Amino acid sequence: MATMTAPAPQTPKPTRKDYESDQEVRWCPGCGDYSILAQMQRVCADLAIPREKLVFVSGIGCSSRFPYYMNTYGFHTIHGRAPAIATGVKCANPDLMVWVMTGDGDGLSIGGNHMLHTLRRNVDLKIVLFNNRIYGLTKGQTSPTSEMGKITKSTPIGSIEHPIQPVAFALAAEATFVARAIDGEPQHMQEVLKRAAQHKGVAFVEVFQNCNIFNDGAWEYLTAREIRDDRIIELRHGQPMKFGKNLDKGLRLKGFRLEVVQLGQGVSESDLLVHDETDEDASLAFLLSRENPDLPVPIGVFRSVSHPTYDGLMKAQIDDYTSKRGKGDLRKLIHSGQRWTVGA
Repeated sequence: MATMTAPAPQTPKPTRKDYESDQEVRWCPGCGDYSILAQMQRVCADLAIPREKLVFVSGIGCSSRFPYYMNTYGFHTIHGRAPAIATGVKCANPDLMVWVMTGDGDGLSIGGNHMLHTLRRNVDLKIVLFNNRIYGLTKGQTSPTSEMGKITKSTPIGSIEHPIQPVAFALAAEATFVARAIDGEPQHMQEVLKRAAQHKGVAFVEVFQNCNIFNDGAWEYLTAREIRDDRIIELRHGQPMKFGKNLDKGLRLKGFRLEVVQLGQGVSESDLLVHDETDEDASLAFLLSRENPDLPVPIGVFRSVSHPTYDGLMKAQIDDYTSKRGKGDLRKLIHSGQRWTVGA
């Protein structure tokens, strides 16, 4: 008589609720941070990432309250140092997925140097930069991404600083995954965050995010419903770069510059640039990242290439050295070499 085997119990698929902490979310009503938090929780659920495998690390700023609101491991660290601390977490615990949540001030001013080296080393971290072009936590001073001429409490007659363009910064540092999303485009943001989570290596995502108290309408000149289709272009790998309400405009190269063309006026789709996010040469991605009032602003994945990671190389180096020389002895090391005794 055949023996019946009971089916193994099915683990229920996690939901967004599983990634919500019991902490009260204390951002200003209407802040774009709420959308980023919601999309991140949905992405974690969709990818069924075990909560015990997730770590969120932040610095200082409104965005840096993020770890409190995720029902995962997390660190709220010091200003600008989240990438350095996250690097240590990842190198010591390679099986964890580590996210850095930072703002334009935290990540590009106080922490600009840490960000630069994390990107160029290709540490397997996922970095989300909330860009509202202002210091919101300290009530409205210019940040590194504030536009020239910006009037704030710290620049009452207008900023005279040229702003950093975060995507261009990340590309120049040779980041292996670079993307952009918008707080008001939740489905698209989920798609980008999923791609970042699945990337092996450093993933940098800039999110255009509104601060409705100290910099309301920061991105409205791009994202307002009535103009959005003519001011934003969605990058899709392998597809021609088209935009406009009727997708009747496109981008092509004219010499070393981009230009907008109208389809159907002696121009066909075959004349347009085709997006290749896997191109090792980031020159075109860099050209797309430059803000130009005559061109639409790209969102989506600019670059996605595969390189060895810093944490992977470090582990391989340690394993190789250990196999040849054996495990180290810290006590022996400390008591080796030249020593001296400080007398009374």
